[in-house]
This record gives sequence, C-alpha cells and structure tokens, in this order.
Amino acid sequence: MGALMTSRLAANRFALAVVILCAVFFITAAATDGAPIEALAVHTSLEWAQDPLMVQRTKGDADAPVTIYEVTDFGCPWCREFYRLVLPSIEREYIETGKAKLIFVNLPIPQLHPNSPAAHEFAMCAAKQDKFWPVHNLLYQHQAVWAPLEAPRAYFTLLADSAGLDLESLNACFDSGSARWIVQQEVESVTRQANITSTPSFIMETVLLAGYQPIESWRPILDSLFAAKTGGE
Repeated sequence: MGALMTSRLAANRFALAVVILCAVFFITAAATDGAPIEALAVHTSLEWAQDPLMVQRTKGDADAPVTIYEVTDFGCPWCREFYRLVLPSIEREYIETGKAKLIFVNLPIPQLHPNSPAAHEFAMCAAKQDKFWPVHNLLYQHQAVWAPLEAPRAYFTLLADSAGLDLESLNACFDSGSARWIVQQEVESVTRQANITSTPSFIMETVLLAGYQPIESWRPILDSLFAAKTGGE
C-alpha cells in the first residue's frame, strides 16, 4: 500500500499541459509523393515534474536543444513501424549527434489494442529496474505474438527474462499496481489536457505531428527546430 501511495503522489506531481492553437501550417518535405506535411502549430508548456521514471525512458543528452515527445501505444501497428523504420534514423542523425532527445509518453488505447495497458505497465515496471528500452524494443519486436493473447502476462515474463529483469521485483511491481497508476495518470494528462487521442503522435517544441511519417518528413522539421534553437550553428 505504501508503494502505491508513493507512486500516486509521484503521478499527481506529473503534469502535461499543451494548449493547441487554432492554426495549421504546412511544412514541405521531400516525401515520395511530394505532398506537404500537415502539422498543428502548438504552444507547449510541458512539465514532467519530478517523474521518477522520466530519465529511464529518455533517449539522448538531457541538454539537447530539441525535445521530441513520442506519444505512443505498444499495440499500435504504426507505432511499431515508427520504431522499425524511422527511429533508427532519428537516433543516428539527431539523438547521437546531440541535436535532439526523445521522451517516451504512454498512451495505450485499449479500445483498439486490449493488451496495450498491460504492455505499458510492464514497460514502466521495467523502467524501475532501468530496463525500459530493452523491454520497449522487445514489445515492438514481438507485438504480433502478445497483442492477440487472452492473458499476456505470462508472455511478458518470458520477455522480462530475455531482458534480464529481476522477476521477483517485476511481479511485485505488477501486484502493487504502482506502474499501472502512473500509466493511467499519464493517459489522463495526454488525452484531457493535451487533447491527443491517437498514436503515434509527436510533440516537438511548437509542433504537433500526428501519425506515422517517413524520415524524409521528419528532417525538415527537426532541422528547422534545431536551427531556431541554436541560431543556425
């Protein structure tokens, strides 16, 4: 009970506020069909106040000038495509070079993917053991296996063993509901305050990019944001 209350207090300190402006702008990208990418202009006030697991689910240098918030669902096929086909290029070109950092944001949508809440809880329990990203990768790699299962927890235990998690601690995390509470609070913040209800969605400074886009669509956005933050250096 004490662990659950501690997690609830931490979750209550977590706040995400995004005010979406009534404006749309178009960014011309080198997409294969030559069509412009539509993105919403947003004003962001993003506070991940003292979230104890934010560091564990962040890729890149904390001082990177551009921040990408990836709002995602482990059961979403297009989120998996982003992981497979786009994230490696973003890591290589922007995260590893210190231009950007990426922060994972939970938005499981059980109406579409019934096992997603359990998958997100599993990943947050893994974050408590500093194993978020290995489990993140395994969940996407094996999405086709666990997503249709009637009860996925046993399969998650197999993935946990592959990722080197302490299973006793993992089961204690599951049983306490502490990670589940964090996920639920994050979903509420994202949907009610940020008005984001679909995955994948990406918040980058003043840009909200909804849906899957190839890397060719990302480069002009990230390059322009980096130039704006650094004065073109």
